Amino acid sequence: MKSSFFHNKYKGIVIGGSAGSFKPITKLLADLPKDFPIPIFLCLHRLKHVRHGFIEALSIKSSKPILEPLDKEIVRPGMVYLAPANYHLCIELGNTMSLSTEGLVNNSRPAIDLTFKSAAYVYKEKLIGILFSGANKDGALGMKAIKDKGGVTIIQDPEESMMNTMPLSAKQVTEIDFCLEAEKITNFLLDLYKAYQK
Repeated sequence: MKSSFFHNKYKGIVIGGSAGSFKPITKLLADLPKDFPIPIFLCLHRLKHVRHGFIEALSIKSSKPILEPLDKEIVRPGMVYLAPANYHLCIELGNTMSLSTEGLVNNSRPAIDLTFKSAAYVYKEKLIGILFSGANKDGALGMKAIKDKGGVTIIQDPEESMMNTMPLSAKQVTEIDFCLEAEKITNFLLDLYKAYQK
């Protein structure tokens, strides 16, 4: 892994996924240390009418607390924020988050593209975008926005993904810095954590 990627003091990590992403993302959250300092924003496609159970399932193995943020909630270091069911989640200037029930984007609400684009606008080169398995193109343009603003782009290896449309779509529209198996994505974040301890 290029050490140059660990010299930047990142301010945010956005993670998107849909079909096939739950298991690798749960494993990633389980493997991160409790004091991992960078806030993580999860935008995962989920059933809009099921309000309970999803965050509990994610939290069972996670070493870190996972919260569904309220509108205008302040972003705190080291927290994991999950886009609530049937709400778009955007990161705003001023270190806050916003929720909206505007129309579907890529047939989805929450839409990964909206979360990623808003984070790219706020964090620019201080952002890491990670896109896991999924069956549609949501997240591809968001990854392009991250790359265009100087952030780091990572996709789950399409060969490993249960549904590879999502990572392949991102690869088609922008330059991807790292195409990694899920375990190596976790290792990337662990290496980043170690770099922050020095």
